[in-house]
Amino acid sequence: MGPPAGGEGSPLTPFLFMAAIFAVFYFLLIRPQKKKETERKSMIDALKKGDNIVTVGGLYGKVVSVDDASVLAQVDEGTKVRIDKSAISALRT
Repeated sequence: MGPPAGGEGSPLTPFLFMAAIFAVFYFLLIRPQKKKETERKSMIDALKKGDNIVTVGGLYGKVVSVDDASVLAQVDEGTKVRIDKSAISALRT
């Protein structure tokens, strides 16, 4: 018996298929996530006194002071809390 009928195709086909899958993942998942993370990092780096913030836990506050790793935020009259910068999800207007 000889080889089965039909061609085997190019040996590069599986590699091209994998490259196409990677390109789809890159443009639909990885690239937008990196862009969003870059925007979030620049927002956190630009925090200043008086900014209104929302934490990932849903706590609303106004920035009283900023240091390297955290912010001191006033959440109510006479109530201030120290919040890690990584826990800040957004600025609110």
